[in-house]
Amino acid sequence: MISLDSVSKAHGSQILFLDASMTAFRGERVGLVGPNGCGKSTLFRMIMKQEESDAGQVAVERNATLGYFSQDTGEMGGESVLEATLSGAGEVSDLAGELATLEHAMADPDRGDELDALVTRFGEVQHRFDELDGYALEARAREVLAGLGFRDAVIEQDVDRLSGGWKMRVALARILLMRPDGLLLDEPTNHLDIESIIWLEQFLRGFEGALIITSHDREFLNRIVTKIVEIDGGTMSTYSGDYDFYEQQRILAEAQQEARYARQQAMLAKEKAFIERFKARASHAAQVQSRVKKIDKIETVHPPRCRQVIDFEFREPPRSGDDVVKLEGVGKRYGDLTLYEALDFVIRRKERWCVMGINGAGKSTLLKLVVGAISPDQGRAELGAAVKVGYFAQHSMEVLKAERSVFETLQGNFPRANIGSLKALAGAFGFPGDDAEKRCKLLSGGEKARLVLATMLYDPPNFLVLDEPTNHLDMDTKAMLVRSLKNFEGTMLMVSHDRHFLRALSDHVLELGADAPRTYGGGYSEYVVASGHEAPGLGGEG
Repeated sequence: MISLDSVSKAHGSQILFLDASMTAFRGERVGLVGPNGCGKSTLFRMIMKQEESDAGQVAVERNATLGYFSQDTGEMGGESVLEATLSGAGEVSDLAGELATLEHAMADPDRGDELDALVTRFGEVQHRFDELDGYALEARAREVLAGLGFRDAVIEQDVDRLSGGWKMRVALARILLMRPDGLLLDEPTNHLDIESIIWLEQFLRGFEGALIITSHDREFLNRIVTKIVEIDGGTMSTYSGDYDFYEQQRILAEAQQEARYARQQAMLAKEKAFIERFKARASHAAQVQSRVKKIDKIETVHPPRCRQVIDFEFREPPRSGDDVVKLEGVGKRYGDLTLYEALDFVIRRKERWCVMGINGAGKSTLLKLVVGAISPDQGRAELGAAVKVGYFAQHSMEVLKAERSVFETLQGNFPRANIGSLKALAGAFGFPGDDAEKRCKLLSGGEKARLVLATMLYDPPNFLVLDEPTNHLDMDTKAMLVRSLKNFEGTMLMVSHDRHFLRALSDHVLELGADAPRTYGGGYSEYVVASGHEAPGLGGEG
């Protein structure tokens, strides 16, 4: 349904695609992967005809409708969440508007001479509207919005009152409501919680058209995609299967390419040594010439394009007391909403707790109480002896100084550290070489998050409190962070919508919700088995 055939595309001196090809047929769910800046978003824009390829052909099946979700929501305001969702739903929304116009025209006595044409057009529009299940449009819009986490009261509110993240959800709801023939989704999970991500998984598994999707959520891709297309170094490589299968195959292919390269290099060294040794001897002239010609005819094997992933060895944090946090009889409310009442909760040294709960259950509030950013209405929240806290939240990125570079930020925080160590730290968090000279004001949200985490972990605290630390992080940085935190010798308390991150790092779970808080021994995987659901408010695993 969607195909790219021998496509080339460059932005200035940067070559994104060179003679690259891929396809997405109806019923296929294609995961698009590759390092940041490789051209994933450009590929989407070429399919949508927002950009032209420099060479080759980008084709979409005739009369096929496409829905495209990007991180740019456009202008929203002046209407309710429901109205904004309905008005942006593409063809079906346009048809609803045309039906209303035609009904008005047919009732106008001054247009009686046009009645036959109006009735004919009304029938055509109504037939297409019916095909798209237009009469159930509002009910479907409410279902999609509920799936993406909107409460009934919010659905009726002005969309202007929403934060940027919630406006993203409205933009996504519009695209899903369209029921297009093809869906292009660029990082749809960035602003979603676990419940909404799982709902989206189920929705997309039932989608019958062609789907092309990018996501930094490994588990989400594993559950959704039937094919992976990797963009790297201007080429596209296709793998049948999920993300884990692709990763295994890529590692295998890199090992095989490395072996072929090593064999050829050994052979060339041997031939060149022979030529160098005997080139001055007339008795060996024919053999030397023969080997020179042989080398000239050889098709060069290049070393594999291995992505540079730098790990950083973090220092061991100082030891804390055995009781790291103690909450006794804690109560907290906002207006009429009571989050906790008489909450008792203890975190002991080296435990790794993740906090689960539906939207509004108070997950982030709990983390703020623990670090002392807010106070409880009743009870006590106290840190233990010798506890040094490192707290990461989305607002942490606001403290970065706009005019400082990445390296100047690290140097300002650690003036006594040697330059080599700080450069290694910058490289490990995705700022190799000249990238460390980028000014903070030019950094993306993901880059700012990486810089704040680097600053926090260089001189590690013994108690890490992490509120959605993986938002906007790419796969490689997440993998590096997981590897580093697995070896972390301190205590952790975290909130995350990334199930791979939670599975890898948690060993205790606190579930907040409508009932009394519940604790589970064992990490996220054990929690899913014991509770029968992946997140509060959801049924068993689907």
